[in-house]
Amino acid sequence: MNLHEYQAKQLFAAYGIPVPKGQPATSGQAAVEAAQALGGGRWVVKAQVHSGGRGKAGGVVLADSLDAVRAAAERLLGARLTTVQTGPGGLPINAVLVEEVRPLARELYLSALVDRGTARVLFMASEAGGMDIEEVAAHTPEQILTCIADPAAGIQPYQCRDLAFAMGLDAVQAGMLTKIMQAMYRLLLDQDLSQIEINPLVVTGDGQLMALDAKINIDDNALFAHPDLTALRDISQEDATETAARQHDLSYVTLDGNIGCMVNGAGLAMATVDVIQLYGGKPANFLDVGGGTTAAKVAEAFKLILADSKVKAVLINIFGGIVRCNLIAEGVIAAVTEVGVKVPVVVRLEGTNAAEGRALLEQSGLAVLTAGDLDEAAKKAVEAAQ
Repeated sequence: MNLHEYQAKQLFAAYGIPVPKGQPATSGQAAVEAAQALGGGRWVVKAQVHSGGRGKAGGVVLADSLDAVRAAAERLLGARLTTVQTGPGGLPINAVLVEEVRPLARELYLSALVDRGTARVLFMASEAGGMDIEEVAAHTPEQILTCIADPAAGIQPYQCRDLAFAMGLDAVQAGMLTKIMQAMYRLLLDQDLSQIEINPLVVTGDGQLMALDAKINIDDNALFAHPDLTALRDISQEDATETAARQHDLSYVTLDGNIGCMVNGAGLAMATVDVIQLYGGKPANFLDVGGGTTAAKVAEAFKLILADSKVKAVLINIFGGIVRCNLIAEGVIAAVTEVGVKVPVVVRLEGTNAAEGRALLEQSGLAVLTAGDLDEAAKKAVEAAQ
């Protein structure tokens, strides 16, 4: 789960990470009132969407008057912002963040994330702040600095100082960076976050360090322990089908192909996606219904797949271990009957009661194609989609 910038900055402030003064607003008048409360004569109005690259897409506007604040807010609110990360449809702008403007001397990059390879918290830093870190990694990887926090000791001051001096900060600023990194570490552990990103972390005109932007990603598996964070979820920023899938305890990721996939088990689902592409097809989704799925769950999964207008064929690949294949077949029959499927459906069943499941499908009278193995199923699905 992601947070909006203004929400992330509220958490930053609670943990002592310095951020600019700012207020969220959901109307032009509220934006003007926020600017008046902040004072000064110049402000920045920032579209609040779950995406990077907002500035390049016109979602960050400098305003030199209250009228300009109002105009920027009214132009952004209610519109959709399309960035390199959102896809062509963009994301809706339901709020803006109005912030003070401070003179800036330098822009740096700083992040903390769970590195699953080492099972540690990894810090990344770079002098190339304000840029896409992927671009920096691709073209000037030597600019990316890293250090790993030992889970027993946490992030140590000497590690923070090493990063600070490597980025050209002075001794006083190294002390500031140490406090920020240690606060990030506490925040990440306390709130079960998977990533914190500050891009840019700026050196202000008077030499202070400040988080000019804030990005937080929360581990969905830990949300049950953080109802306060769960309440911050903005489903308007999420894929509607993925949100609906989560309500039925289904793992669903929207892709850009035309072959819908329903599989039980994440590993089998990834293999299914790979084999579809091997035979020249493009999967429309990743959908794992789980090892202990039910007929009702299969029916809901089927509806989610067919809600995508791009889907021209459906491939169901089930290995019956915990769940019996005849129950899967009953779910498929119920869903096809209820929804009125108008695209070809290919089913491959293997494992417990696979023969019974295939017999149920063949006797149903429905236009369902069966396959003996994954290769055959993928070939049939690709042919059907074409």
